[in-house]
Amino acid sequence: MSCDAAFDAIVSRCARLERIATGFGFTEGPVYVRDGYLLFSDIPGNVIHRWTPSEGVVEFRRPGGYDGDAAPPGAFIGSNGLTLDCEGRLTICEHGNRRVTRLERDGGLTVLADRYQGKRLNSPNDVVYKSNGALYFTDPPYGLVDQDGDRAKELPFNGIFKLDVDGTLTLLDASMTRPNGLAFSPSEEYLYVSNSDDSCRMWKRFAITSDGGLCDGRVFADVTDEKAPGNPDGLKLDVAGNVYGTGPGGIWIFSPDGTHLGTIRTPEIPANAHWGKWATDADDAALRPGEDAATLYITAETSVYRVELNIPGIRP
Repeated sequence: MSCDAAFDAIVSRCARLERIATGFGFTEGPVYVRDGYLLFSDIPGNVIHRWTPSEGVVEFRRPGGYDGDAAPPGAFIGSNGLTLDCEGRLTICEHGNRRVTRLERDGGLTVLADRYQGKRLNSPNDVVYKSNGALYFTDPPYGLVDQDGDRAKELPFNGIFKLDVDGTLTLLDASMTRPNGLAFSPSEEYLYVSNSDDSCRMWKRFAITSDGGLCDGRVFADVTDEKAPGNPDGLKLDVAGNVYGTGPGGIWIFSPDGTHLGTIRTPEIPANAHWGKWATDADDAALRPGEDAATLYITAETSVYRVELNIPGIRP
């Protein structure tokens, strides 16, 4: 759906949404690795999958985010958001284990954050690095069976956190009911955060302070009254500062000033997205530094999709 001529400049009228994998419990956390493959989470399956055009889907890591005993069927216990640090190491939001970890080159895991002021985190959801190495993540209760009412919940809020390179964990905001996806503007002047609450479906924009904190949080866009199913969830930005938010009915694209340019409709409710290279079966070459990343990979319920756009995005 196009609402603005600028949308047509981003999404060609002949652009085709392609389903590249299906049959999962609930897909999330896509991240395109520069070696030429896509990683994504299946949260209830407790698996991180790897996809390439030539091989299709193979298991990358099991368990994805929960090492404990059997969980209730369908529980959101696995990994959720995934990203890469400046060295290309995978950073994982683990729902069931209620922590953020880093996958090392030797296959070991380093716990980056699991407690705030002695209390266990809820279930880290999505994660992004700032250029100075600071790690920002959201911590809603989706990994807890009864969410806010779960007896295992130790924090009285659902927060946005910053983990500095020295290991200091700082609570940046506790005002959002369901903080979810988050992404920086190209200049890192702003941080955009989704709120995935049925009664308050919106995206907020925070200004970044000199010490990496958040201030001046304002509603960037509100879709609470939309009839289509789906809440604001994962989000990404392109190099021009346009915002791509998974939301009701598809991927909502906004200009930097909050104008709704249009929506990429998806057949399933989208949860997250990530920029990567379009690679055909005959061309599975790696994405090299400096190459455009103008393909948007989308995780949506049981499937993974991709669509080629006309503008590259911001990648980790």
